Amino acid sequence: MKHEEIWRAIDALAAEHGLSASGLAKKAGLDPTTFNKSKRRTAEGHERWPGTESVSKILHATGASLEAFTSLVTGTRALSPGAVQRMVHRRIPLIGFAQAGGNGYFDDGGYPVGGSWDEVSLPEIADPNAYALEISGDSMEPVFRDGDQVIVSPSSPIRRGDRVVVRTREGEVMAKQLTRQSARRIELKSLNPLHPDYGFDLTEIDWMHRIVWASQ
Repeated sequence: MKHEEIWRAIDALAAEHGLSASGLAKKAGLDPTTFNKSKRRTAEGHERWPGTESVSKILHATGASLEAFTSLVTGTRALSPGAVQRMVHRRIPLIGFAQAGGNGYFDDGGYPVGGSWDEVSLPEIADPNAYALEISGDSMEPVFRDGDQVIVSPSSPIRRGDRVVVRTREGEVMAKQLTRQSARRIELKSLNPLHPDYGFDLTEIDWMHRIVWASQ
């Protein structure tokens, strides 16, 4: 585990619960400045790691398991440990996140089509229609950052709490966390707490696919 990966996992855990890093520290009964960016390196620029007691307290406060926290570090949150062990590599289609809203990349069912995709070699999953999107911008921080690649599976079942890629009828594509789904409507939580949450009628949605892996 790298220094920046541990701190990034703390930021991601906070974001998943609608908190800032300082809000997470306060919720865990720690000094609100415990996870501030200024505390992550010494005045001389040396790496400063979070204490195991602090990590234990934020896991207890959020109800997250150590396994769940570790998966935030490694970027394999959506995959079970058994699935990670079975992964091999193959080449899958890749486009930039901004391109995904354009025409000619997906068929009516939301499956990747056309010859304009690049390719990338990433861990195998069972879905033959899996594809990769490259994140651009900061709207999905701290969970996904500019340049990260996420593998998306059109055929994977989606449950509340999963991270998903959604495309609207108007061609807008977004990565969010599914917080509620009824027979008529979905509610989506923004990964970046500085961005608003969304709600859509199902008639406004082209498709919704589950994010199953992230290369970070």
